[in-house]
Amino acid sequence: MTYRCGECGYRSGKWMGFCPQCRSDLGLIEDDRVRSVARIPVPTSLQTAGNRMIERAEIGMSEVDRVLGGGLVPGAVVLVGGEPGVGKSTLLLQVAGSLAGAGGKVLVATAEESEDQVGLRARRLNVATDDVFLLAEENVDSIIAAAGELRPDLLIVDSVQAVSVAEVGSGPGSVAQVRECGARLTRFAKEQNVAVILVGHVTKDGGIAGPKLLEHMVDVVLYLEGESEHGLRTLRSLKNRFGATHVAGLFEMATVGLVEVADPSAVFLAGWSHSVAGSVVVPAVQGRRPVLVEVQALVAPTKFVQPRRSTRGIESARLHQLIAVLARHGGIPFYDREVYVGLVGGLRIAEPAIDLPLALALVSSLLDKPLGRLAAWGEVGLTGEIRSVPHEARRREEANRLGVERIVAPSDVGSLVEALEWAGLLPDGGHRTGT
Repeated sequence: MTYRCGECGYRSGKWMGFCPQCRSDLGLIEDDRVRSVARIPVPTSLQTAGNRMIERAEIGMSEVDRVLGGGLVPGAVVLVGGEPGVGKSTLLLQVAGSLAGAGGKVLVATAEESEDQVGLRARRLNVATDDVFLLAEENVDSIIAAAGELRPDLLIVDSVQAVSVAEVGSGPGSVAQVRECGARLTRFAKEQNVAVILVGHVTKDGGIAGPKLLEHMVDVVLYLEGESEHGLRTLRSLKNRFGATHVAGLFEMATVGLVEVADPSAVFLAGWSHSVAGSVVVPAVQGRRPVLVEVQALVAPTKFVQPRRSTRGIESARLHQLIAVLARHGGIPFYDREVYVGLVGGLRIAEPAIDLPLALALVSSLLDKPLGRLAAWGEVGLTGEIRSVPHEARRREEANRLGVERIVAPSDVGSLVEALEWAGLLPDGGHRTGT
């Protein structure tokens, strides 16, 4: 006889009044599930595996198809996470309508809203079609049974933290429930060759709620992010077994739902005040597409012993490192200055190409010297050298397309001091121009 925890699924050979793994005080319950006898599987040769052609189903929304790697793969399980109110349900309802418009059949299973609520949103988004079916159900087995009867091309479950299975004693959203629900939906997708999209809640730290096993279990992990004061939304690919990762699709929230952004560089540079100190443009590469984003820096004097450092869209550790490099190798200290940096438009950049434009923006704001229409990219090392980053030709082409007059790239300068001289930010430095 074994006992298990209803919260996390921990098993023990003896009963305990608490769970030693998740520290739940509900006590272990008797596990009466019968263990099945394992069958002997037949291995497949690696030479013959993968010979069957798999045709992707294009959704019809170019930004979503590009993030997925070309469309939905039959039998794939996609996990979509994001902050509350960012537009996850809206986006997936548009995906359902677009796929149905291309001849597909979609089943939307909602455990958080009624069918009337989803229907009202569908009419507002103009995606109400006869090939999109709604099901308000919390039981995973009932959802799987309905999907097996309907045989849709896509099953959307909103959300995996709100559904449950009867065999697990804990409530919806617990570790054991999320793990079991995810496992059953994944098994259904693989056995019936039906694509499944799971909506996932996020924690206060920004990660997808539930066990980390859920992200390992699925084939694709997408994250929809955006700030409430900006209408832009970014759909990122964090994991993709069928395509490239760290690909981003851009949308703009409108009254008719999420609208795809055809030229994100023009959107991010709208209203660019290049005549103000502390402003530099960086051609960031999202997947394979370069996007011009404005980097802004504000350096102000302070009387506090510990000056404040604030970042938005940029890793704080990167800012602290650049401040130290500028003080050590450029002779430009910031110990008595407050520093605020951010990316315009709510985009987040984690690639090292942001180092050089961030350093130029910091010095430009400190010296109150505008840089004009200048774009820069490159990684700054701890010894002050400028290292190259991938896709330089694409970055340069995108900057020229938007009319940027001056470019500072790793192929132009070898150190941070040379870059500051190139931009005219050093007292004795020259002012060079060119692209």
